[in-house]
Amino acid sequence: MYRTVSDHLQRSDSDQHLRQGQCLTCSQGHTSSLILQTLEGGSICLVCLSNLISNPNSPTVHVSYALSQFSHAISQPIFLHNLLTYHPHFLVSPLITTIASFEDEPLAKQTIDLISELCSSGDCSIYGEFVARVSDRLSSGSLSWSRRQIYMLHCLGVLLDSQKNDPYTYIKEKDALYMNLVTGLQLPSEEIQGEILFVLYKMCVIQHGWLGNINGDALCGHSSKILHLSLEALLKTQRDDVRMNCIALLSVLARRGFFENAFENDDEADNFMETTEHELEKTPLNLLFAEAIKSPLLSSDSEVQTATLDLIVLYLSCGGVSEKEVQVLVEENIADYVFEILRLSGCKKDSLVSSSLQVLDMLSVAEVAFKQRLAIGFTTLVPVLRYVAEVPFHPVQCQSLKLVSECVSNCPGIISSFNIEEISLVITGMLKKHVDGDANMLPETFTLVCSVLVALMKSPSSQSLAKSLEDASRYTITICLSYYAGHSSQMLNSLYLLKEAYEYSFETNTIHSNYKELRDCILDICETKLLPWVSMSINEIDEDIALGVLELFHSILIQTDFHPKKFVDVLVSSSWFSFSFGCLGLFPTEKMKWRVYFLLSSILDVILGNDSGQPVRDVALHLPSDPIDLLFLLGQKGSHNQEVFCCQSAVLLILYTSSLYDDRLADDRMVLASLEQYILLNNTEILGGIVKPLIMEVLINLYALYRGLAKITYQIPYSQDAENTLFHLVTEIPIDTLSTRIHRISLKWLFQQERICKYLCGQILRWCRRCIIYGSQIVVCNDTETLKFKEIAELVASGDNYGAKLVVCLLTELLEENGHEDDIILLLNMIASVITLFPAASGQLCLNGISLAIQNVYHHHSSSGEIFNATCQLVFTILQSVDSESLSDDEDWITVSTELMHYLISTITENGCTQEALLVMGILSLILHHSLHQNLLEASKTIPLNTQLISLVNETIHEACLKGPALYDHDESTQTGEALIFFLMLNYFCLRSVQVVLPGIEDAHSLLDSENRNQQSLFYISIRCHDLCRLLHFGSPPVKLISSYCLLELFQRITEQKSKEPDKVKVKQDTHHMRSIISVLQGLIFHSDIRVATNCALCISMAVVWLNQAEKDIWYQLITQELVMTLAVSGLASKSIMIHCKPAVEIAVLMLKLEQVPKWISDVFDDSCISGIIQNLSAGSITREMVMLFRELIRSGHLNSKHIACLNQLFQACRRRVYSEDSKDDETEDRKKNMVVFPDDLGKVYEVLISLISPESSPNEGLLEEIEVFCETLMETE
Repeated sequence: MYRTVSDHLQRSDSDQHLRQGQCLTCSQGHTSSLILQTLEGGSICLVCLSNLISNPNSPTVHVSYALSQFSHAISQPIFLHNLLTYHPHFLVSPLITTIASFEDEPLAKQTIDLISELCSSGDCSIYGEFVARVSDRLSSGSLSWSRRQIYMLHCLGVLLDSQKNDPYTYIKEKDALYMNLVTGLQLPSEEIQGEILFVLYKMCVIQHGWLGNINGDALCGHSSKILHLSLEALLKTQRDDVRMNCIALLSVLARRGFFENAFENDDEADNFMETTEHELEKTPLNLLFAEAIKSPLLSSDSEVQTATLDLIVLYLSCGGVSEKEVQVLVEENIADYVFEILRLSGCKKDSLVSSSLQVLDMLSVAEVAFKQRLAIGFTTLVPVLRYVAEVPFHPVQCQSLKLVSECVSNCPGIISSFNIEEISLVITGMLKKHVDGDANMLPETFTLVCSVLVALMKSPSSQSLAKSLEDASRYTITICLSYYAGHSSQMLNSLYLLKEAYEYSFETNTIHSNYKELRDCILDICETKLLPWVSMSINEIDEDIALGVLELFHSILIQTDFHPKKFVDVLVSSSWFSFSFGCLGLFPTEKMKWRVYFLLSSILDVILGNDSGQPVRDVALHLPSDPIDLLFLLGQKGSHNQEVFCCQSAVLLILYTSSLYDDRLADDRMVLASLEQYILLNNTEILGGIVKPLIMEVLINLYALYRGLAKITYQIPYSQDAENTLFHLVTEIPIDTLSTRIHRISLKWLFQQERICKYLCGQILRWCRRCIIYGSQIVVCNDTETLKFKEIAELVASGDNYGAKLVVCLLTELLEENGHEDDIILLLNMIASVITLFPAASGQLCLNGISLAIQNVYHHHSSSGEIFNATCQLVFTILQSVDSESLSDDEDWITVSTELMHYLISTITENGCTQEALLVMGILSLILHHSLHQNLLEASKTIPLNTQLISLVNETIHEACLKGPALYDHDESTQTGEALIFFLMLNYFCLRSVQVVLPGIEDAHSLLDSENRNQQSLFYISIRCHDLCRLLHFGSPPVKLISSYCLLELFQRITEQKSKEPDKVKVKQDTHHMRSIISVLQGLIFHSDIRVATNCALCISMAVVWLNQAEKDIWYQLITQELVMTLAVSGLASKSIMIHCKPAVEIAVLMLKLEQVPKWISDVFDDSCISGIIQNLSAGSITREMVMLFRELIRSGHLNSKHIACLNQLFQACRRRVYSEDSKDDETEDRKKNMVVFPDDLGKVYEVLISLISPESSPNEGLLEEIEVFCETLMETE
């Protein structure tokens, strides 16, 4: 068979070698055509090889050696080519015979490997012949079930596994082959079963792949036995390789529908092995399947587990499996096995997780049986859910969410708060990734996410869910709005989630901040996202989506524990009524009508209160869908038809509420005409009391609105008869018009009707009784009444209606008719609050005679402390806010001031300086302040000339001066300090007022004289200069401040007198008295309050001018040097430093203005210092005082051309800055003018008076003017 050639034989080339080989013969003399040469120089005789391997008596070692040599030879391309070209089928039969002749396993394996190599190298005919011969051997059963049969089975399996062309066609006796294979499956050998199962698996796959499902195929006749025997083998085997083959076969059979056929006709089985068949039939197929898959599910091989799970999926997917079969699997604990697989796997293998969840999802069909298993395995699902959520588009995301949702819904008691929190975080994370674009989400997944969140909300342990729901709500609505065009169905799920989340925020502990934040979050979503979207997209969305949005909004409004007024305001302010009727036009269905009108009724409940929407709910389905039809309905006579009458009430409520937000449902002409027709046709019913009070209030306010609109446009006609009828109804029926919310145009029109002034006075009084108003705060009131008060106050201030007159008439009426004290107090507080809110109202009240009413209050009700105090607060509020031009100098204010002074003197005499007395002192100060504008002159004259008041002022000042240094402790917190402060302010205003109201009698110079301090005081309120200096030196900060202003005013009066009458007014020079005054003033130049320091500096300036002795005082030199050093140091010349240096600048300017400028001035203001000062200044830090200083420096010749050039540039930049800031300063000034302080405590009274004494000025005030003066001075010097 095999012969080697001498190694010494030389080979010129391969061709020569082959030619030589062709002439050779083997030792047996076989022809050379059957001898093939190898590259090594040897040769193989195919005949000898065939005889050796096919002879059962040949030694196995020889056969093995020969096969190995042949295998080596065919690895050579030339040898293989010659073999396949000339003798392709020669060794087919011998090789098959070899497998059938020897029971040596290595030899069989060697032979099968050789056959496989030949099949892969040769053409299909070789492969087909091998398949045919092997299958024939197996079909004939000639080998029985020996080891050789196993090798033959393995060989067929290898051949079928290579699947070259269509091997199934080469099998001739298919039926016999199947019968032998089925017989072999019943043998107890796992090895045989494994080989048979693999062969059957490959045959089924090949047959199905090439021929499809052919009912006439031989496999169909044996399918039932194969199923049962395969399951039996799977049940008994302990080998994973056998399990894999069995599972593979069962999977193919399941795909081909054999399980389904078996369920349909379990009796159609072959009669082969009747006894075994009888035993198999004892166990139904479903039970057998359940038992068979348990062992592979417990296998340590994850591939076996995965394949088994996939088999279960195929089994449950076939059409013949009913819920009963599924229930069998559940009852056989298959679900428990799957949960255990998930628990042990730890989500390390994705295929195992996916298959497990698919099985559990299909087992969940048997709801009752599966429920208990799901509850037990739920803890395993949570980490699985977290795992699949991390993978975008994971194939079993939906299944995991569905299982979680079923467990939470069906078994809520077993879910812990920790599980709920973990699940909610996972789901929120999924939504966030979808929103951020990191991982998209299928629509089915989104639906399940919403379902899980809703199920979690309904769990008993859902207390920690609020924060996650807040995030999830925002994410879901963002997703829906972003992807609405492609997945509109998601919106319904999101709306349902929002609805349930809002209800959830009320079901648990609503006090916790998380639930309030969740509620606010949902309301914000509805206001900022849903409402704008649905308003813009209503023409593009489906009716179901529109209904879903309306249902969500309605569910928010019907919560009994909470009425979201802000949300309702936003909703109605977006023209919701018009939008609602637009929905009725787009979707004319009963369902939409019911939803729209019920939502509108809930809006009425929130806006109007007291279940006001019930009339709309009662007739919701009877109301038309068109607003024009509503107006037609309104114009009918309601007494003829009770249904029409009820509908008219609903129509009025709808029109009225929509009009509050300027949401017009129809043309103004049509609405007014319908209202007039309703009034004229139904006036009898209205007078008869059939119409409810609320509807009457709505009718009046609605009619007033459209009459007010008609007055604005001057184009809408109206019926005088309807107006007369309405006014008659108003006077005949007690209707509380101001009890409901009213449009400002309605209120204004009513306040413009003089015919119903008496009625309106009563309405105002009723409104005051409902609300407790004090100052700028409405203490007891709702939001509606607060808004109404602002509207009333605005009308009182506007002057184009009878608002101010109504208030004054009502107060006068209460006083004349001895009205109840509480009513008077309420009205006084209300008037004061109106002025606080709208200061212009004080002018209107004064023009309508409020002073006479105030006089009557003081005259007839001064005994009542509360009324007196409320009146004083009102008077103070009026006087601080009113323009002086609105005050008339008549007897009323004279009487008021006289009454107040009488009260003040008697109260201080009897009880000391009480809070009420000090408030009266503040009022007197304001009266004096108005005299400066040539108003209230007669009333002001009585104040400074009152001898008793003069005596009180002198006594108070004298007692304060006697305290000496101890006076500092008597500040505004003490009674003495408080009284002193108010007496000083009264003195200040008297000092300023005297020169206006009593010109010619003022003798300010006498207050400076101290030769005879015990001389009789002047005949008007005044404080001597030396007393003011004592108060200035020893007093508390407020006392120092007011004393400095009093002293400054006194010095200014003296300076004016001295300029007018220089011969008459002379100040004695070099007196101890003047030196002491100047010393006190000098000591306060560096006071922390810049106002005090500046006032003292100004007083020094005037005193030095009087005395003309400053050059001898080194104190001024020190102040000037300190100023220059501060300004010249780099980095210190900021705006705050400039302000702080104002007093010192005044002193420096004073020194420069003297007739004889001190010699040290030139040393202080040298070129280097001036250059340093200018260099440190900026356009933002320069002040008016600094410009004055430079003006005096240039006048005195201390500035050179370089200094002047720098200053010109600086002033130019300063002008630009001031011009840009002027508009802002004007706005700030306007706001300050419009601010009115209610004097409910003396601190506020003090603030008002101090603001008049020391008004806050703009930093730029007088700056531009001073720059112009500087420029003029510069031109003069040049």
